[in-house]
Amino acid sequence: MQMPPLDPNVADLAPSGPVLTSYDDEHVVTYIRLLQAEGEGADWREVARLALHIDPDREPDRARKAYQSHLARAKWVTEHARLLRERGPKETKKVL
Repeated sequence: MQMPPLDPNVADLAPSGPVLTSYDDEHVVTYIRLLQAEGEGADWREVARLALHIDPDREPDRARKAYQSHLARAKWVTEHARLLRERGPKETKKVL
């Protein structure tokens, strides 16, 4: 398994479909950073600047939408992975 990039470029919006994508694989580290920042109560603007590389002062709408969609996707990926682990290998193959 290849390691995900540590600091990949991000799209304006994260995927929103019901399946894991190559984008999700590439942005695991980004998702972890977003979840950690939220857990620590970090300001979304600072997170957008540091983790998503979008300046919220220059592009507030884009930064906010990117932050919200990537954080929502991070939470979905976390829940999806938990459900797959609970099902076990045989049931996981049925889902994939």
